[in-house]
Amino acid sequence: MLNRKEQKILQKIDHNLTEGNIYKSLIYFAIPFIIANLIQALYGTVDLIVIGLFTDTPGISAVAIGTQVMQIVNGLITGLTMGGTILIGQYYGAKRENDTSESIGTMLSMGMIASVIITILMLIVTNPLLKILQTPSESFGDAKRYVVMASSGIVFIFGYNAVSAILRGLGDSKSPVYFIGIACILNIILDLVFVGSLDMRASGAALATVISQGISMIIAIIYLTKKKFIFEFKIKKFVINKEKASKLFKLGFPLSLQEVLLWISFLFIAAIANSMGVAESAAVGIIAKFETFSMLPPMAFSYALAALAAQNIGAKQPERAKKALNISIILSFICSLFFFVWAQAFPETIMGIFNAGGEVIIAGVQYFKTYSFDFMLVAFKFCLNGFLNGCGRTTFAMINGITSSLLIRVPLAYILGKYTGESLIGLGLAAPIASIVSMTVSLLYIRTGKWKEQIF
Repeated sequence: MLNRKEQKILQKIDHNLTEGNIYKSLIYFAIPFIIANLIQALYGTVDLIVIGLFTDTPGISAVAIGTQVMQIVNGLITGLTMGGTILIGQYYGAKRENDTSESIGTMLSMGMIASVIITILMLIVTNPLLKILQTPSESFGDAKRYVVMASSGIVFIFGYNAVSAILRGLGDSKSPVYFIGIACILNIILDLVFVGSLDMRASGAALATVISQGISMIIAIIYLTKKKFIFEFKIKKFVINKEKASKLFKLGFPLSLQEVLLWISFLFIAAIANSMGVAESAAVGIIAKFETFSMLPPMAFSYALAALAAQNIGAKQPERAKKALNISIILSFICSLFFFVWAQAFPETIMGIFNAGGEVIIAGVQYFKTYSFDFMLVAFKFCLNGFLNGCGRTTFAMINGITSSLLIRVPLAYILGKYTGESLIGLGLAAPIASIVSMTVSLLYIRTGKWKEQIF
């Protein structure tokens, strides 16, 4: 157990999600998360906008493809750290402070080792991966330089996400906003310098991201150290506890695998678009950026719900967790409806934000006609996944996610893409169909009541 001083430090940082008004808890937790992820989404978006201003269509295609490849890495790291959020949240909800502290040290230690391994793997697979994706020849060189440069900063990606995951497990979603805000400002400045002034094209955009993320991670560590955080950032504290490592792996691995395979499915979709031409490639890449923004509210409520569900399952309050699920879906759907209407009514304005040319706009409008229906459906799908993940049912969520992405969406995208010829309408229809299947399976599982059991 922690001493009184350490418990007071913990109480200053956390926010107990096992009591009080659920609406208020979800909104207070979700809003900072939306802001943090909105800012984080600006990374790739600013890269794409700056590239569009200072280069050409092949440059846009290269950065679009490069960022999609790096989303695999982001998904892998997000899954690992989300496992930490769940375990830390359940331990904290059960008031097991010493286990909470040991989980933090174990997650950070495992993550640093994983970061090095992932970096090496990315440097090896970049070239063949871009070929598999049928990257247009005009964009190949820039795309490769972008991925290689961005991969050099994987340790920084993990560092920021790990600190954020720890804080969210303790109920604090505000502090990460400050860290990522600083990084975004630096990224914009460096983008203009490296791409605009030094004409480094895609590699300059990636370098700007790496440097800004590195500085963000360092600032986060300094901040927590001065706040006398429960975990001391000293070498001797980076210890892997076997019991905690096993639990983190059981929780985090399914999440990581789900995230990775989800983004791999997106790459298959991108590959189909790439085979249609550079305009279609750029259009799908641009819409992927808009999609990032449209999914911020459901993603935020999903993460807020995961943290709330984890603490309440740990505190043996499953009905409070279930009530939070229903509230999250309502709030998420209201937000998502705005993006659906925008994409349906004024798709040209969205494409215009990225300085897209005539052919790219035409292709993008076609894709939006069907794909945008998924903007509403993810409000349900994300919240259901967040709830099940928070309850510790990450393996089920993984199987459901993999089935939806790889066994339904990808085959449908290929078949419908071919059926509609050169149009992206069929390609976009696969996403909402896959989401409906995923939602149905999750609801059937929740009805069994197995989610109420604790994971320890």
